[in-house]
Amino acid sequence: MNREKERQIRSVISDLKIREETEGEKYLEGYFAVFNRETELWPGAFEEIDPGAFDKTLGNDIRALINHDSTLVLGRNKATTLELKVDGHGLFGRIKVNSNDTDAVNTYERVKRGDVSGNSFGFNIISEETEFRDDGTVKWRIKEVDLHEVSVCTFPAYADTSIQARKKEVEQHKQRQLEVRKKELKERLGKCLNN
Repeated sequence: MNREKERQIRSVISDLKIREETEGEKYLEGYFAVFNRETELWPGAFEEIDPGAFDKTLGNDIRALINHDSTLVLGRNKATTLELKVDGHGLFGRIKVNSNDTDAVNTYERVKRGDVSGNSFGFNIISEETEFRDDGTVKWRIKEVDLHEVSVCTFPAYADTSIQARKKEVEQHKQRQLEVRKKELKERLGKCLNN
């Protein structure tokens, strides 16, 4: 399955914070991704992000959005209104709030009141590892991404399309395992009949 062409969205429930500096500038900040934390996509299916996943992508032209809506731009790294950095915990972002933009000010105020507290990021998978475990569970470890955007979200959740793609991959793996077992059984049965 070619995952590089499928746009992905992943979310984090985090403590999105506001910050007001002495010059009156306002900021939204928090973690848009957390490393080495297994997220259960559905029972028996897990995913986690490798600490090196963002190493080659932070130079992209990345936007900060509201709820992944490209018409509601809060900041942009190329305009220095969005700062992204990686530390030992995850992908940290800081968005400078435009005081002339009512959507940005409203988002700031909603975060300040605690009405909005989630973050997400939109990306394509460049590299990942898949582990089909002996207990029947599966785990994906995202090793490298192509980051497009980060979002402040009202309802942070994994996109249904991302979950469906993962489920399809698991079903394909199970079907391949079944075909291998059928072939092995036919071979054993053939040997028994020839003896």
